[in-house]
Amino acid sequence: MPTPPAPVDRPLPRRIALVGTGLVGASWAVVFARAGYMVRAYDADPAQAPRARAQILRSLETLVDYDLLDEPAAQVADRVQFCDTLDDALAQADYVQESIAEQLEAKRALYAELDARLPKRVLLASSTSAFPTSSFAGGLAGESRCLVVHPVNPPHLIPFTEICGSDATTPETIDTAMQLMRAVGQSPVHVRGEITGFLLNRLQWSLLAEACRLVAAGVVTPEAVDQALRDGLGRRWAFMGPFEVGDLNAPQGLGDYLRRFRPTIRAIDATSAEQPLELDESLIDALDADARARLQRPREQRIADRERALLELVRLSRRR
Repeated sequence: MPTPPAPVDRPLPRRIALVGTGLVGASWAVVFARAGYMVRAYDADPAQAPRARAQILRSLETLVDYDLLDEPAAQVADRVQFCDTLDDALAQADYVQESIAEQLEAKRALYAELDARLPKRVLLASSTSAFPTSSFAGGLAGESRCLVVHPVNPPHLIPFTEICGSDATTPETIDTAMQLMRAVGQSPVHVRGEITGFLLNRLQWSLLAEACRLVAAGVVTPEAVDQALRDGLGRRWAFMGPFEVGDLNAPQGLGDYLRRFRPTIRAIDATSAEQPLELDESLIDALDADARARLQRPREQRIADRERALLELVRLSRRR
């Protein structure tokens, strides 16, 4: 197992630049502003600024409503300054969080520009959920200060954050990003290798692949899969992970649990390996048709309900 980076004595960034202010970028603005940081934000689409500003204020007001923010929403929102140009947003920045669209060539062009413009001390972090650091920063003179800082959407309600660099990313860069995320209230982990999907999506999509296999085989319905997670695993996973669940589910702890269920775990894993998922168009169409038939409430209402449930979960977790 690779050795984690040793803590480095380096001042934490205080001046944040956000590049890209869609749903994720605006949520990042809330994360940094509520932690007391000054934020300068820029989006290549001028029409995005008023939308992002409204989203930020709405999110902060909701946090106040749920007693999750100790300051007036408007006061926190004032820490976020929207800039008309990239140069203005980058002025005096210590840390850049990029959240533009998931288009690799656009990211490569942006990081080349950021690397050329900014002092070497400035960390360049991407919110990407798909691209490893080397794919958008490989070959840059400043690749050592580039990394992925991937949130779960929306990061101001879900604190888990994945931090992953390339082989060129320095331990100091990783450590500074880890400390910064903790300082603003996130829950970071260091993914010590450029693996497809990082950690969270690798787990999430492995489960999704198995769900698709079971539905395609006619073993269960899509509703049954959602029910198993919503009313079963999700109840526990909301406050403990699978290793802790296993540790509590056998008299002698995790080792006892894994030994007890080793044959079954191996059998399931072998079956999955023998049956790689063919996510063909017919299966996608069938799953989508099922979703359209089952999930008929307006999308905006379902998103609002999801956010309210997350807020209740955040409030409950603070009482633990």
